[in-house]
Amino acid sequence: MKTEKERMLEGKLYKSSDPELVKISRKSRQLLDDFNATSHTDFDARSSIIKDVFGSVGKNPTVNKPFYCDYGINIHVGDNFYANFDCIILDVNKVTIGNNVMFAPRVAIYTATHPIDAVIRNEYYELGLPVKIGDNVWIGGSVVINPGVTIGDNTVIGSGSVVTKDIPANVVAAGNPCRVLRPITDEDKRYWTEMKKEYENT
Repeated sequence: MKTEKERMLEGKLYKSSDPELVKISRKSRQLLDDFNATSHTDFDARSSIIKDVFGSVGKNPTVNKPFYCDYGINIHVGDNFYANFDCIILDVNKVTIGNNVMFAPRVAIYTATHPIDAVIRNEYYELGLPVKIGDNVWIGGSVVINPGVTIGDNTVIGSGSVVTKDIPANVVAAGNPCRVLRPITDEDKRYWTEMKKEYENT
């Protein structure tokens, strides 16, 4: 018979009152208390603690406080991950984030969901679906990413978006629900290269 943790990570109904899950959650919350109690200027301490919170962390993570998550161990981030203030990740299922990903303030990732049927929901069943974010992605402020979503490499999600479905690579997307507005093109590269040159020459 599968454990509640195994059921949770397989996207099946489970109960979070399971003793194993409660133990993991309490450990995460204690670490988050320590994390959120650090000085705003103590980046080294937060970087050290977040390595204990997350399941795996690449090089040079920067996570500003406050930060909140459920279990932490289901979050996996690549190199140069940056999360600005007030990030929330409900990681009842796996959250995989690539290299060079940037979160603006108040980004929320929700793998957690609940049964639509009220009778089943009121019996405290839960479930979750994984979220995956590719490399070089920028997520704007106050974006909500819903369960089961994948966001492709190099994509930009505009502020205030609610991402309910997969977003492909190399696009600018925004809205509620979030939708593709346009591709990212060579013209974007030329424009920003010229902006960089102007900076370097002044």
